[in-house]
Amino acid sequence: MRKVSPALALVLLLAACDPTDPQPQASSTPTPSASASASAAPASGARSVEEETDDFLFAYAYPAQAGNIAPLARLLDSRADRLRAQLAEQSAQGRADARSNGFPFNKYSSSVTWEVVAETPDYLSLSAELTSYTGGAHGNYGFDSLVWDKQGERVLQVGEFFTSLAALEEVVGEDLCDLLNAERAKRRGPDAAENQAIAGIEPDDPFNQCVPLSDTTLLLGSTNGSKFNRIGVQIGPYVAGPYAEGSWEFTLPVTAEVLATVAPEFRDAFAARN
Repeated sequence: MRKVSPALALVLLLAACDPTDPQPQASSTPTPSASASASAAPASGARSVEEETDDFLFAYAYPAQAGNIAPLARLLDSRADRLRAQLAEQSAQGRADARSNGFPFNKYSSSVTWEVVAETPDYLSLSAELTSYTGGAHGNYGFDSLVWDKQGERVLQVGEFFTSLAALEEVVGEDLCDLLNAERAKRRGPDAAENQAIAGIEPDDPFNQCVPLSDTTLLLGSTNGSKFNRIGVQIGPYVAGPYAEGSWEFTLPVTAEVLATVAPEFRDAFAARN
């Protein structure tokens, strides 16, 4: 399998992550044949849901910092409900297809685990690891992120903090590419170029090229709990290399040049890292 965009590789997971999606919430009550362990949605605090049925395994969790913000908790709960409903529908169809074609059915699975990247007086920055299995040789995984605007009570994507992704990429793109290539060299070993030549892989193969920010998951981090002063970059499998090479994560400092690309309305939320 060649390069797959993160959106296509994780369509099951990411389809549930649109905060504007008007779909009604689905019940998380397990079927009669299910074995489930799930916490009731708390008024505040962390939440962790785990459910296993004959058809699927489902897990969803977020930390107390998110649960303590009521509108954010409701948003994450609605995403969990939609994701669980989609998983139930697709796994039931997968079982039916397997029965019709006379081959074994392996349970589908989906999990989302949100964690705090940074919290400042005005923002809560979260990251998520997403995993899914819908048949085949192996599952897939990837990343998501969001920033909660405490004053505006709204979800922001990291790209919204900048005048444009293109402007940010012009500043950090070369450094990110250097970090990625250095890590590729470590993972592929000293004979990587020779092995690729034997396999007929050209130097301009996508797995040897820089990765645009639009194909990554961006995070906003802080070392002081006051201002955002670093940017995390997560790259999922199949984006910068084959599945066997795994995912890639890098941290870039907020510099004066990066600050120049921050949208004016968010300028006070950032500071250059000393």
